[in-house]
Amino acid sequence: MTAAVPANGRRYAGAALRRERIAAKVFAGALYLCCFAFLLVFGGLVVELLWGARLSLSAFGPAFLWSTEWNPVRGRFGAAPFLYGTAVSSLIALALAGSVGILAGVFLAEFAPRRIGAVLGGMIELLAAIPSVVYGLWGLFVLAPIVGGWIGPALQAAFGFLPLFRGTIYGVNMLTAALVLAVMIVPTIAAIARDLIAATPMHYREAGLALGATRWETVAKVVLPTVRRGVFGALMLALGRALGETIATTMVIGNRPVISASLLAPGYTVASVIANEFTEATSSLYLSALIELGLILLLISLLVVGLGRLMLRLVLR
Repeated sequence: MTAAVPANGRRYAGAALRRERIAAKVFAGALYLCCFAFLLVFGGLVVELLWGARLSLSAFGPAFLWSTEWNPVRGRFGAAPFLYGTAVSSLIALALAGSVGILAGVFLAEFAPRRIGAVLGGMIELLAAIPSVVYGLWGLFVLAPIVGGWIGPALQAAFGFLPLFRGTIYGVNMLTAALVLAVMIVPTIAAIARDLIAATPMHYREAGLALGATRWETVAKVVLPTVRRGVFGALMLALGRALGETIATTMVIGNRPVISASLLAPGYTVASVIANEFTEATSSLYLSALIELGLILLLISLLVVGLGRLMLRLVLR
């Protein structure tokens, strides 16, 4: 026979159960409230940008996207030079940082001695904490003279037949901005790739080695395909930072609103023109055009995230 539970014990258990139910409902309500607050803030941001850009939207329409003229004096504005500069600098930075970051993550997780890997991993993570303005100063006073005096002439001598490396060589140019962005986003890619590779189950590696694969082949054909979703997410995260970077890019890209095929010529990005000219906007149309650039940058970020998810589905089928 089971012993009867005292009445006060039943009351205590019932009160505890009610408290747990109330706490669970409060926690669930807080989660829903946080999600709703995020949607509310994001929706308010979009509405505010649309309202601020209404003059530019009505004055230029879709032609704002492909117009190459940016003349505040005459009241003519076009976003094409800034979209071009943003896309080119960010994609070059992603190509450079992606290859270096993934290889660095592989080395730290698979081949580096434990002590060396810990030291190098900590140094890479510290790079992500350096302020953007410090990267900008380094790019302006160290990297720009190297690009203008050494890297640019070498590229032009070897690949001068390509439009990418023709023309006058400037120290502050599209290539310098791409290199600075690449250095800034390498820590993100390398750190995430290292953690993902280190978290891969050991029996995956053992299976590859048991089939006769070398260590490099095991990493290339077993480990990396296993973590490709996370690596791709790291690349998209790094691309998002490159697209929105402002101070460092402004200091080294040259800030010239033209479209040039040469990477050795100055350029401009969406974030840079907003930072440079927002306080100088003397007319309502000028200010509205800058706000529309901010709206476009927001939409580009959303597009990058959407394309990333779509490509993930196609890759993982």
